[in-house]
Amino acid sequence: MVSSLPRVYPLLGLCGGYALLMFFNPIRRALGDGFRCITRFKRIWLTFALLGFGYFIFQFATFTPIRNSADLDLNQVISLPSWRWPTFIEIWRETPLPALEGVAGIFDNATTTYPLSILAAVFMIINWRGLHGALLRALWKRYRFWSYFIYLILLLSALASLFKPIVFWRLPEWGGLLPASGLLQISATVDAVAFIFEYLFGVYIQVYLITVCLAWVKGVSFEEGELFRFAMRRFSYVLKWAGIVVLFSTLLVRLPLLLAYFMNIPGVLDYLPIQRSVMSGLIIAFCSVQISLALHNESLGDAIRAHRRFIWQNAGPLGWFLLICGIHFFGIMICDAVVRGAIADRLGALFLWKFIFACLRGVITAWLLASWVCLFRQREALRLHQEKWIQ
Repeated sequence: MVSSLPRVYPLLGLCGGYALLMFFNPIRRALGDGFRCITRFKRIWLTFALLGFGYFIFQFATFTPIRNSADLDLNQVISLPSWRWPTFIEIWRETPLPALEGVAGIFDNATTTYPLSILAAVFMIINWRGLHGALLRALWKRYRFWSYFIYLILLLSALASLFKPIVFWRLPEWGGLLPASGLLQISATVDAVAFIFEYLFGVYIQVYLITVCLAWVKGVSFEEGELFRFAMRRFSYVLKWAGIVVLFSTLLVRLPLLLAYFMNIPGVLDYLPIQRSVMSGLIIAFCSVQISLALHNESLGDAIRAHRRFIWQNAGPLGWFLLICGIHFFGIMICDAVVRGAIADRLGALFLWKFIFACLRGVITAWLLASWVCLFRQREALRLHQEKWIQ
């Protein structure tokens, strides 16, 4: 009992500090509204959980060797007390960057959409619930003749997303047709093009969930198919900002990795953490642009000017929101790193933990996204007379 006291005291202090932070921060009303929103519309956190777990299934099936059925035995969890649990010092270095990207995702794209983006590409092509037609009409109304160019990029990236699993699946069998370097160049190019659709699909999901939160805030009912089409129309306004993010992400992160398959670029992976950090910092620096475009009929220039006013008038509440986001994402990333380190090669326990982690991260991400919508609406009361809603 005495030997456990040094561990109990820091834990009690941590829980007490967290309770004080959550109950006495100046944005607790928005946080409470966000939690009530996701309890009313469970699809918000279920969407994030489904996409996150789908990506884990892809990684598990692709990179995890399963020798026999005993590897997936869930009885491995019974031996939990005998696991070696890594200390905070051992794992903390691998958590700040994922936590930073998690915070940035609240203002941009909060989840990885692959491999479910393959189904989204199919649904878009077959005009599921009229979304393809709604996209074409929204693009034409918003961009006129430029809509053909934008639609072509979307279509090509959707096709690349469809071919991406085929390329990686058949890659070993094509070894006799092309040299290994040529196969890697083709697969890397397909992956880079498919990234555009995967990212834009994630942005559309984000816009859709923002509109669901807005429906809760305004207390309005909606028909599901009509809300999908409404989100598609709002997505056309967010598309210009999303295009800028895609451009910067391609130049900073994707293009150097792609060029490394065609030429010798020494140490290309060494700069990847810096590039990802810079990209996340840029998104956080322009945090309200996406939601401003999603909730208002305005141009990108108007949204950037509105963002500047929002930052100037609400720096304190925004700072508190970023702090709370950072604490929660850092906390769940620490938990994930510790549990994965303790699980080691117990695949059954890893599968169970990743399911729990996908649900946990889905709930936290959905709660923070809904809280962001509530906070933005609360702090934006002075701009209500400037709104021009689509009837």
